[in-house]
Amino acid sequence: MRQPVSVTNSGALWQNMMDDRSPMITPNLSALYRGVSEIFPDRPDSSNPDENLAQLLAKVDRPLRVKLGIDPTGSDIHLGHSICVRKLRAFQDAGHTAVLLIGDFTARIGDPTGKSEMRTQLTAEQVAENAKTYLDQVRPILDFDTPGRLEIRYNSEWLSKLDLAKILELLGTMTVQQMLAKEGFDNRMQQENAIYLHEFLYPLMQGYDSVALEADVELGGTDQKFNIAVGRDLQRHFGMKPQFGLLMPILLGTDGVQKMSKSLGNYVGLSEDPLTMYSKLEKISDSSIAQYFELLTDLPLDELPENPREKQKLLALDVVRQYRGKEAADRAQQDAIALVKGAAGQADAVAEFSLANVQFPAKLFYILSASGLCKSSGDARKLMQGGGVKLEGDKVSDVNLTFESPAELEGKVLQVGKNKFVRLVS
Repeated sequence: MRQPVSVTNSGALWQNMMDDRSPMITPNLSALYRGVSEIFPDRPDSSNPDENLAQLLAKVDRPLRVKLGIDPTGSDIHLGHSICVRKLRAFQDAGHTAVLLIGDFTARIGDPTGKSEMRTQLTAEQVAENAKTYLDQVRPILDFDTPGRLEIRYNSEWLSKLDLAKILELLGTMTVQQMLAKEGFDNRMQQENAIYLHEFLYPLMQGYDSVALEADVELGGTDQKFNIAVGRDLQRHFGMKPQFGLLMPILLGTDGVQKMSKSLGNYVGLSEDPLTMYSKLEKISDSSIAQYFELLTDLPLDELPENPREKQKLLALDVVRQYRGKEAADRAQQDAIALVKGAAGQADAVAEFSLANVQFPAKLFYILSASGLCKSSGDARKLMQGGGVKLEGDKVSDVNLTFESPAELEGKVLQVGKNKFVRLVS
Protein backbone atom coordinates (compact mmCIF):
# COMPACT_ATOMS: atom_id res chain seq x y z
CA MET A 1 0.00 0.00 0.00
CA ARG A 2 1.25 3.48 -0.83
CA GLN A 3 1.81 5.66 2.20
CA PRO A 4 0.63 9.28 2.48
CA VAL A 5 3.20 11.76 1.15
CA SER A 6 4.22 14.85 3.13
CA VAL A 7 1.97 14.05 6.08
CA THR A 8 3.23 15.79 9.20
CA ASN A 9 1.68 16.84 12.48
CA SER A 10 -0.55 19.51 10.96
CA GLY A 11 -2.40 19.90 14.27
CA ALA A 12 0.80 20.97 16.00
CA LEU A 13 1.59 23.29 13.11
CA TRP A 14 -1.85 24.89 13.44
CA GLN A 15 -1.38 25.34 17.21
CA ASN A 16 1.94 27.08 16.60
CA MET A 17 0.24 29.37 14.12
CA MET A 18 -2.44 30.18 16.69
CA ASP A 19 0.16 30.89 19.37
CA ASP A 20 2.13 33.13 17.02
CA ARG A 21 -1.03 34.95 15.88
CA SER A 22 0.06 34.28 12.31
CA PRO A 23 -1.92 36.29 9.74
CA MET A 24 -2.41 33.06 7.77
CA ILE A 25 -5.13 31.93 10.19
CA THR A 26 -7.33 34.92 9.42
CA PRO A 27 -9.87 33.63 6.90
CA ASN A 28 -9.19 35.42 3.64
CA LEU A 29 -12.63 34.86 2.19
CA SER A 30 -11.95 36.97 -0.88
CA ALA A 31 -9.17 34.59 -1.95
CA LEU A 32 -11.03 31.43 -0.97
CA TYR A 33 -14.30 32.53 -2.57
CA ARG A 34 -12.82 34.12 -5.70
CA GLY A 35 -14.45 32.69 -8.81
CA VAL A 36 -16.52 30.14 -6.88
CA SER A 37 -19.73 29.05 -8.62
CA GLU A 38 -21.45 27.40 -5.69
CA ILE A 39 -20.89 26.30 -2.10
CA PHE A 40 -23.20 23.76 -0.54
CA PRO A 41 -24.68 23.78 1.97
CA ASP A 42 -24.79 27.56 2.01
CA ARG A 43 -26.81 29.54 4.52
CA PRO A 44 -24.88 32.81 4.70
CA ASP A 45 -27.07 34.20 7.50
CA SER A 46 -26.54 31.19 9.74
CA SER A 47 -24.05 31.13 12.60
CA ASN A 48 -23.96 27.33 12.44
CA PRO A 49 -20.56 26.18 11.11
CA ASP A 50 -22.19 23.02 9.76
CA GLU A 51 -24.18 25.00 7.20
CA ASN A 52 -22.08 28.13 6.65
CA LEU A 53 -18.51 27.66 5.45
CA ALA A 54 -17.49 31.19 6.44
CA GLN A 55 -18.50 30.40 10.03
CA LEU A 56 -16.53 27.15 9.97
CA LEU A 57 -13.44 28.95 8.68
CA ALA A 58 -13.75 31.56 11.42
CA LYS A 59 -14.37 29.17 14.30
CA VAL A 60 -12.36 26.05 13.49
CA ASP A 61 -9.48 25.28 15.87
CA ARG A 62 -7.60 22.98 13.49
CA PRO A 63 -6.61 22.99 9.84
CA LEU A 64 -9.48 21.86 7.63
CA ARG A 65 -8.92 18.86 5.39
CA VAL A 66 -9.65 20.10 1.87
CA LYS A 67 -9.93 17.34 -0.71
CA LEU A 68 -9.41 17.50 -4.46
CA GLY A 69 -9.57 14.27 -6.42
CA ILE A 70 -8.02 13.86 -9.84
CA ASP A 71 -8.28 10.74 -11.94
CA PRO A 72 -5.13 10.24 -14.05
CA THR A 73 -6.97 9.13 -17.19
CA GLY A 74 -4.56 10.96 -19.52
CA SER A 75 -1.00 12.23 -19.49
CA ASP A 76 -1.60 15.98 -19.74
CA ILE A 77 -3.28 18.66 -17.65
CA HIS A 78 -4.54 21.90 -19.17
CA LEU A 79 -5.49 25.25 -17.65
CA GLY A 80 -9.08 24.11 -17.21
CA HIS A 81 -7.87 21.42 -14.82
CA SER A 82 -5.70 23.93 -12.95
CA ILE A 83 -8.64 25.94 -11.60
CA CYS A 84 -9.45 23.57 -8.73
CA VAL A 85 -5.74 22.99 -8.05
CA ARG A 86 -5.28 26.76 -7.68
CA LYS A 87 -8.20 26.86 -5.25
CA LEU A 88 -6.57 24.06 -3.29
CA ARG A 89 -3.46 26.26 -3.06
CA ALA A 90 -5.60 29.11 -1.71
CA PHE A 91 -6.69 26.85 1.14
CA GLN A 92 -3.05 25.90 1.74
CA ASP A 93 -2.14 29.58 1.98
CA ALA A 94 -4.93 30.04 4.53
CA GLY A 95 -3.26 27.42 6.73
CA HIS A 96 -5.35 24.37 5.85
CA THR A 97 -4.30 20.91 4.71
CA ALA A 98 -4.61 20.18 1.01
CA VAL A 99 -5.45 16.54 0.37
CA LEU A 100 -4.62 15.80 -3.25
CA LEU A 101 -6.25 12.48 -4.04
CA ILE A 102 -4.92 10.53 -7.01
CA GLY A 103 -7.77 8.33 -8.17
CA ASP A 104 -5.58 5.46 -9.28
CA PHE A 105 -8.37 2.97 -8.53
CA THR A 106 -11.33 4.99 -9.84
CA ALA A 107 -9.38 5.91 -12.98
CA ARG A 108 -9.67 2.28 -14.02
CA ILE A 109 -13.45 2.76 -14.11
CA GLY A 110 -13.52 6.33 -15.42
CA ASP A 111 -15.90 9.07 -14.29
CA PRO A 112 -19.10 8.72 -16.38
CA THR A 113 -19.97 12.40 -15.78
CA GLY A 114 -20.84 14.10 -19.07
CA LYS A 115 -20.02 11.03 -21.14
CA SER A 116 -22.37 9.66 -23.78
CA GLU A 117 -20.78 6.22 -23.60
CA MET A 118 -18.63 4.11 -21.29
CA ARG A 119 -15.03 5.28 -20.87
CA THR A 120 -12.24 3.01 -22.01
CA GLN A 121 -10.84 1.21 -18.97
CA LEU A 122 -7.13 1.77 -18.30
CA THR A 123 -4.54 -0.65 -17.01
CA ALA A 124 -2.86 -0.13 -13.65
CA GLU A 125 0.40 0.60 -15.48
CA GLN A 126 -1.19 3.34 -17.63
CA VAL A 127 -2.75 4.94 -14.56
CA ALA A 128 0.56 4.91 -12.65
CA GLU A 129 2.43 6.59 -15.50
CA ASN A 130 -0.27 9.24 -15.92
CA ALA A 131 -0.28 9.92 -12.16
CA LYS A 132 3.44 10.69 -12.23
CA THR A 133 3.04 13.26 -15.01
CA TYR A 134 0.08 14.87 -13.18
CA LEU A 135 2.15 15.45 -10.04
CA ASP A 136 4.97 16.96 -12.09
CA GLN A 137 2.53 19.38 -13.75
CA VAL A 138 0.79 20.58 -10.56
CA ARG A 139 4.06 21.11 -8.68
CA PRO A 140 4.31 24.80 -9.74
CA ILE A 141 0.84 25.42 -8.27
CA LEU A 142 0.84 23.65 -4.90
CA ASP A 143 3.04 24.09 -1.86
CA PHE A 144 4.94 20.79 -1.72
CA ASP A 145 7.49 22.06 0.81
CA THR A 146 5.80 23.51 3.90
CA PRO A 147 5.23 20.78 6.51
CA GLY A 148 1.59 19.93 7.12
CA ARG A 149 0.29 21.67 4.00
CA LEU A 150 -0.06 18.72 1.62
CA GLU A 151 -1.07 15.09 1.66
CA ILE A 152 -0.86 13.09 -1.54
CA ARG A 153 -3.05 10.01 -1.30
CA TYR A 154 -4.09 7.22 -3.65
CA ASN A 155 -7.58 5.74 -3.35
CA SER A 156 -6.31 2.24 -4.07
CA GLU A 157 -5.19 2.38 -0.40
CA TRP A 158 -8.77 1.68 0.68
CA LEU A 159 -10.86 0.92 -2.42
CA SER A 160 -8.75 -2.10 -3.38
CA LYS A 161 -9.50 -3.60 0.04
CA LEU A 162 -13.29 -3.27 -0.02
CA ASP A 163 -14.95 -6.65 0.34
CA LEU A 164 -18.32 -7.60 -1.07
CA ALA A 165 -20.09 -6.87 2.22
CA LYS A 166 -18.79 -3.28 2.24
CA ILE A 167 -19.64 -2.78 -1.44
CA LEU A 168 -23.18 -4.00 -0.78
CA GLU A 169 -23.42 -1.55 2.11
CA LEU A 170 -22.39 1.29 -0.19
CA LEU A 171 -24.85 0.21 -2.88
CA GLY A 172 -27.59 0.14 -0.26
CA THR A 173 -27.23 3.88 0.39
CA MET A 174 -28.60 4.88 -3.04
CA THR A 175 -31.54 3.95 -5.21
CA VAL A 176 -31.43 3.23 -8.92
CA GLN A 177 -33.73 6.22 -9.43
CA GLN A 178 -31.23 8.50 -7.67
CA MET A 179 -28.38 7.20 -9.78
CA LEU A 180 -30.32 7.59 -13.03
CA ALA A 181 -31.06 11.20 -12.09
CA LYS A 182 -27.37 11.91 -12.65
CA GLU A 183 -27.23 13.98 -15.83
CA GLY A 184 -24.90 11.72 -17.81
CA PHE A 185 -26.89 8.59 -17.02
CA ASP A 186 -30.21 10.31 -17.72
CA ASN A 187 -28.99 11.47 -21.14
CA ARG A 188 -27.73 8.01 -22.02
CA MET A 189 -31.03 6.45 -21.02
CA GLN A 190 -32.91 8.83 -23.29
CA GLN A 191 -30.50 8.12 -26.15
CA GLU A 192 -30.72 4.37 -25.48
CA ASN A 193 -26.95 4.16 -24.96
CA ALA A 194 -25.72 1.37 -22.72
CA ILE A 195 -25.02 2.05 -19.02
CA TYR A 196 -22.87 -0.60 -17.37
CA LEU A 197 -23.39 -1.61 -13.75
CA HIS A 198 -19.79 -0.90 -12.73
CA GLU A 199 -20.32 2.74 -13.72
CA PHE A 200 -22.86 3.09 -10.90
CA LEU A 201 -20.02 2.39 -8.50
CA TYR A 202 -18.02 5.46 -9.54
CA PRO A 203 -20.00 8.12 -7.58
CA LEU A 204 -20.10 5.80 -4.57
CA MET A 205 -16.35 5.23 -4.70
CA GLN A 206 -15.63 8.94 -5.05
CA GLY A 207 -17.98 9.54 -2.15
CA TYR A 208 -16.30 6.86 -0.05
CA ASP A 209 -12.97 8.63 -0.66
CA SER A 210 -14.35 11.51 1.43
CA VAL A 211 -15.16 9.05 4.22
CA ALA A 212 -11.67 7.51 4.14
CA LEU A 213 -9.98 10.93 4.06
CA GLU A 214 -12.29 12.55 6.64
CA ALA A 215 -12.70 15.50 4.28
CA ASP A 216 -14.15 18.77 5.59
CA VAL A 217 -14.36 20.39 2.15
CA GLU A 218 -14.29 18.88 -1.32
CA LEU A 219 -13.41 20.90 -4.41
CA GLY A 220 -14.65 20.16 -7.91
CA GLY A 221 -16.02 21.58 -11.11
CA THR A 222 -19.71 22.35 -11.43
CA ASP A 223 -20.11 19.01 -13.20
CA GLN A 224 -19.04 17.22 -9.99
CA LYS A 225 -21.91 18.31 -7.76
CA PHE A 226 -23.64 14.92 -7.84
CA ASN A 227 -20.49 13.02 -6.89
CA ILE A 228 -19.58 15.45 -4.10
CA ALA A 229 -23.14 15.27 -2.73
CA VAL A 230 -22.83 11.47 -2.63
CA GLY A 231 -19.73 12.00 -0.47
CA ARG A 232 -21.81 14.06 1.97
CA ASP A 233 -24.45 11.34 2.11
CA LEU A 234 -21.89 8.60 2.78
CA GLN A 235 -20.14 10.60 5.48
CA ARG A 236 -23.51 11.05 7.17
CA HIS A 237 -24.19 7.30 6.77
CA PHE A 238 -20.92 6.49 8.55
CA GLY A 239 -21.60 8.90 11.42
CA MET A 240 -19.35 11.74 10.25
CA LYS A 241 -20.01 15.44 9.75
CA PRO A 242 -20.72 15.91 6.05
CA GLN A 243 -18.24 17.88 4.00
CA PHE A 244 -18.87 21.19 2.27
CA GLY A 245 -18.88 21.14 -1.52
CA LEU A 246 -17.13 24.02 -3.27
CA LEU A 247 -17.71 24.12 -7.01
CA MET A 248 -15.63 26.00 -9.57
CA PRO A 249 -16.69 27.00 -13.10
CA ILE A 250 -15.77 25.05 -16.21
CA LEU A 251 -13.23 27.10 -18.19
CA LEU A 252 -14.08 28.02 -21.77
CA GLY A 253 -11.46 27.01 -24.30
CA THR A 254 -9.36 29.35 -26.42
CA ASP A 255 -12.19 29.38 -28.98
CA GLY A 256 -14.43 31.09 -26.41
CA VAL A 257 -17.28 28.71 -27.25
CA GLN A 258 -16.79 25.21 -25.87
CA LYS A 259 -15.20 24.06 -22.63
CA MET A 260 -11.43 23.66 -22.75
CA SER A 261 -10.56 20.21 -24.04
CA LYS A 262 -7.51 18.62 -25.60
CA SER A 263 -9.72 16.66 -27.98
CA LEU A 264 -11.25 19.91 -29.26
CA GLY A 265 -7.83 21.54 -29.72
CA ASN A 266 -8.92 24.64 -27.74
CA TYR A 267 -6.62 24.08 -24.77
CA VAL A 268 -3.49 25.50 -23.17
CA GLY A 269 -1.45 22.65 -21.69
CA LEU A 270 0.58 23.04 -18.51
CA SER A 271 3.44 21.10 -20.12
CA GLU A 272 3.56 23.20 -23.29
CA ASP A 273 6.58 25.39 -23.98
CA PRO A 274 6.40 29.04 -22.82
CA LEU A 275 6.06 30.52 -26.30
CA THR A 276 3.16 28.24 -27.23
CA MET A 277 1.39 29.03 -23.97
CA TYR A 278 1.95 32.76 -24.40
CA SER A 279 0.87 32.78 -28.05
CA LYS A 280 -2.42 31.06 -27.25
CA LEU A 281 -3.22 33.21 -24.22
CA GLU A 282 -2.51 36.56 -25.86
CA LYS A 283 -5.34 35.82 -28.30
CA ILE A 284 -8.07 35.11 -25.74
CA SER A 285 -11.24 36.89 -26.80
CA ASP A 286 -12.71 39.90 -25.02
CA SER A 287 -15.73 37.78 -24.06
CA SER A 288 -13.59 35.21 -22.22
CA ILE A 289 -10.73 37.23 -20.80
CA ALA A 290 -12.51 38.28 -17.58
CA GLN A 291 -13.10 34.62 -16.70
CA TYR A 292 -9.45 33.80 -17.41
CA PHE A 293 -8.19 36.59 -15.14
CA GLU A 294 -10.53 35.60 -12.32
CA LEU A 295 -9.85 31.86 -12.42
CA LEU A 296 -6.23 31.65 -13.59
CA THR A 297 -4.54 34.59 -11.87
CA ASP A 298 -4.41 36.33 -8.50
CA LEU A 299 -4.29 39.80 -10.06
CA PRO A 300 -6.72 42.40 -8.63
CA LEU A 301 -9.62 42.50 -11.06
CA ASP A 302 -10.26 46.21 -10.48
CA GLU A 303 -6.70 47.13 -11.49
CA LEU A 304 -6.55 45.53 -14.93
CA PRO A 305 -5.65 47.71 -17.94
CA GLU A 306 -8.55 49.14 -19.90
CA ASN A 307 -6.93 48.52 -23.28
CA PRO A 308 -8.06 45.06 -24.54
CA ARG A 309 -4.70 44.30 -26.15
CA GLU A 310 -2.82 45.17 -22.97
CA LYS A 311 -5.15 42.87 -21.04
CA GLN A 312 -4.33 39.97 -23.34
CA LYS A 313 -0.59 40.51 -22.97
CA LEU A 314 -0.83 40.82 -19.18
CA LEU A 315 -2.86 37.61 -18.96
CA ALA A 316 -0.40 35.68 -21.12
CA LEU A 317 2.61 37.01 -19.22
CA ASP A 318 1.16 36.28 -15.77
CA VAL A 319 0.02 32.72 -16.55
CA VAL A 320 3.29 31.73 -18.23
CA ARG A 321 5.21 33.22 -15.29
CA GLN A 322 3.30 30.98 -12.87
CA TYR A 323 4.40 27.81 -14.62
CA ARG A 324 7.72 28.71 -16.25
CA GLY A 325 9.09 31.61 -14.20
CA LYS A 326 9.50 35.31 -14.91
CA GLU A 327 12.54 34.99 -17.17
CA ALA A 328 10.89 32.41 -19.44
CA ALA A 329 7.67 34.45 -19.55
CA ASP A 330 9.49 37.65 -20.53
CA ARG A 331 11.42 35.76 -23.20
CA ALA A 332 8.21 34.22 -24.55
CA GLN A 333 6.67 37.67 -24.83
CA GLN A 334 9.67 39.03 -26.73
CA ASP A 335 9.73 35.98 -29.01
CA ALA A 336 6.03 36.42 -29.75
CA ILE A 337 6.58 40.07 -30.65
CA ALA A 338 9.48 39.10 -32.91
CA LEU A 339 7.36 36.48 -34.66
CA VAL A 340 4.60 38.99 -35.32
CA LYS A 341 7.07 41.51 -36.72
CA GLY A 342 8.68 38.85 -38.86
CA ALA A 343 5.34 37.72 -40.24
CA ALA A 344 4.38 41.31 -40.97
CA GLY A 345 7.63 41.83 -42.86
CA GLN A 346 6.95 38.80 -45.04
CA ALA A 347 3.22 39.43 -45.50
CA ASP A 348 3.47 40.95 -48.93
CA ALA A 349 5.83 38.25 -50.15
CA VAL A 350 3.72 35.26 -49.10
CA ALA A 351 2.37 33.27 -52.06
CA GLU A 352 -1.35 32.64 -52.23
CA PHE A 353 -3.04 29.26 -52.51
CA SER A 354 -6.62 29.09 -53.76
CA LEU A 355 -8.99 26.80 -51.89
CA ALA A 356 -11.41 26.74 -54.84
CA ASN A 357 -10.34 23.24 -55.88
CA VAL A 358 -10.36 21.81 -52.35
CA GLN A 359 -13.43 19.78 -51.49
CA PHE A 360 -14.79 20.73 -48.07
CA PRO A 361 -15.04 19.55 -45.33
CA ALA A 362 -11.26 19.16 -45.57
CA LYS A 363 -8.59 18.06 -43.13
CA LEU A 364 -5.65 20.38 -42.71
CA PHE A 365 -3.10 17.72 -43.65
CA TYR A 366 -4.79 17.42 -47.07
CA ILE A 367 -4.62 21.19 -47.57
CA LEU A 368 -0.91 21.11 -46.68
CA SER A 369 -0.37 18.51 -49.38
CA ALA A 370 -2.58 20.22 -51.97
CA SER A 371 -0.85 23.56 -51.44
CA GLY A 372 2.58 22.08 -52.10
CA LEU A 373 3.88 22.89 -48.62
CA CYS A 374 4.23 19.14 -48.03
CA LYS A 375 5.10 16.37 -50.46
CA SER A 376 2.20 14.15 -49.42
CA SER A 377 -0.59 13.81 -46.89
CA GLY A 378 1.54 11.35 -44.94
CA ASP A 379 4.40 13.85 -44.84
CA ALA A 380 1.96 16.53 -43.67
CA ARG A 381 0.68 14.36 -40.84
CA LYS A 382 4.21 13.64 -39.63
CA LEU A 383 5.11 17.34 -39.69
CA MET A 384 1.95 18.23 -37.76
CA GLN A 385 2.66 15.62 -35.10
CA GLY A 386 6.22 16.91 -34.82
CA GLY A 387 5.10 20.50 -34.25
CA GLY A 388 6.34 21.76 -37.61
CA VAL A 389 3.06 23.27 -38.83
CA LYS A 390 1.52 26.61 -37.85
CA LEU A 391 -1.70 28.33 -38.79
CA GLU A 392 -1.68 32.07 -38.13
CA GLY A 393 1.37 31.57 -35.93
CA ASP A 394 -0.19 28.85 -33.76
CA LYS A 395 1.19 25.32 -33.79
CA VAL A 396 -1.25 22.73 -35.09
CA SER A 397 -0.60 19.13 -34.05
CA ASP A 398 -4.07 17.57 -34.33
CA VAL A 399 -3.95 15.52 -37.53
CA ASN A 400 -7.75 15.25 -37.51
CA LEU A 401 -8.31 19.02 -37.56
CA THR A 402 -11.07 19.59 -40.11
CA PHE A 403 -12.50 22.76 -41.66
CA GLU A 404 -16.08 22.85 -42.86
CA SER A 405 -15.72 25.65 -45.40
CA PRO A 406 -13.11 27.91 -47.08
CA ALA A 407 -14.48 30.85 -45.09
CA GLU A 408 -12.83 29.49 -41.93
CA LEU A 409 -9.40 29.79 -43.58
CA GLU A 410 -9.80 32.90 -45.73
CA GLY A 411 -6.72 35.13 -45.53
CA LYS A 412 -4.90 32.97 -43.01
CA VAL A 413 -1.21 32.11 -43.34
CA LEU A 414 -0.24 28.44 -43.28
CA GLN A 415 3.38 27.78 -42.38
CA VAL A 416 5.68 24.74 -42.53
CA GLY A 417 9.04 25.03 -40.80
CA LYS A 418 10.65 28.47 -40.65
CA ASN A 419 10.58 29.56 -44.28
CA LYS A 420 7.62 28.00 -46.15
CA PHE A 421 4.39 30.03 -46.18
CA VAL A 422 1.16 30.28 -48.17
CA ARG A 423 -1.80 32.59 -47.69
CA LEU A 424 -5.09 30.74 -48.10
CA VAL A 425 -7.70 32.44 -50.30
CA SER A 426 -11.08 31.38 -51.65
